[in-house]
Amino acid sequence: MKNETYENLIMQFEGLMSDQKYLITLLSNASALLMDNLDDLNWSGFYLYRDGRLILGPFQGKVACEIIEMGKGVCGTSATKDETVLVRNVHEFPGHIACDSASNSEIVIPLHVNGRLFGVLDIDSPKLERFDETDRKNLEIIARIIEKSIENTDYCK
Repeated sequence: MKNETYENLIMQFEGLMSDQKYLITLLSNASALLMDNLDDLNWSGFYLYRDGRLILGPFQGKVACEIIEMGKGVCGTSATKDETVLVRNVHEFPGHIACDSASNSEIVIPLHVNGRLFGVLDIDSPKLERFDETDRKNLEIIARIIEKSIENTDYCK
């Protein structure tokens, strides 16, 4: 069931993102598409790498932290290590930043544009152990679609 959900979601991303030329529109719809199609999420969005730190970008969910320093929290750790960080229980993650106290698990995937860190895709859930390796694999595919789409937006022109 989960694989089928992701297969459909990946097709939707490929269709929706292919011709979008505006960065904010692309990221806004990407966060909405994730929230609408994946169960048990309470936050989905982007932090963008600017001025040596992560700043809040388009998202769906409650009000969020505006700035995350590199190496801090799950997002800053993912960006600094340049790797996906899957946290089954955020309360066990050293230095977790609790923007929403209802979040219990999180996955963060770094995004690159033209070979450089662009930001991160951050997804939170109120459910413990919500994310697994199937989520990691498929969300990394979605992240690659988003990266390719960003390269065709006004941001890169």
